[in-house]
Amino acid sequence: MSEPLVLLPAMLCDARVFLPQLISLSSDRAVMVAPVTMGERIEEIASDLLGQLPAKFALAGLGLGGAVALELLRRAPDRITRLALMATSPLPESPAFAVTREPRIVAARSGRLADCIRDELPDSTFAPGPMRSTVLAQVMAMGLSLGPEVFVRQSRAMQRRKDQQATLRRLRQPLLILCGEYDNLNPVKRHEVMAELIPFSRLEVIADAGALPTLEQPEAVTRALRDWLRQPLVLR
Repeated sequence: MSEPLVLLPAMLCDARVFLPQLISLSSDRAVMVAPVTMGERIEEIASDLLGQLPAKFALAGLGLGGAVALELLRRAPDRITRLALMATSPLPESPAFAVTREPRIVAARSGRLADCIRDELPDSTFAPGPMRSTVLAQVMAMGLSLGPEVFVRQSRAMQRRKDQQATLRRLRQPLLILCGEYDNLNPVKRHEVMAELIPFSRLEVIADAGALPTLEQPEAVTRALRDWLRQPLVLR
């Protein structure tokens, strides 16, 4: 029987960021989207999730969700059968970038969440073309529904995330590394370097996509996830 699939959303996103994949992949396996909203540290979010997740599961994280996925892998490697990291970096946030989050945190608490969402994920984050405005509208809707307190918690979690390169190097499960060709938050080059470090990885660069390839090019992402889910398990 196929193992269940757990999906972890990006910052400012909920289950809607995976809607096309949920519709397609749930036809032949159990699929769940776990929230990454509770906690001001990646470790707190992971601790909250561990008691809720299946005994064994395939795990795919997008952006912030990828950072949480790496922490889950660090804590419970025997429960994760395979890992997909999408638009994700295992590196800690640089001090210079962490400082830029402070004005947005203040703005979110002052009732300007919509401005913060536009600053966090500007137009340039996504691939040019007709899908850009649609994706931006979807991000705005998700971010506003999550609210300012979630924005603040997720900002703090991203600021404080740890270096997980050592966690990745210990991986012996099938690993998919996926990114959009126009992603300027976690560029293709960063994903290429990560793939070179991990012997069991496969890199997929999604054409005409940016920071949220699951929405920008949903069919290409679903195909990549299906191929990853079909990979035989790597024996330890």
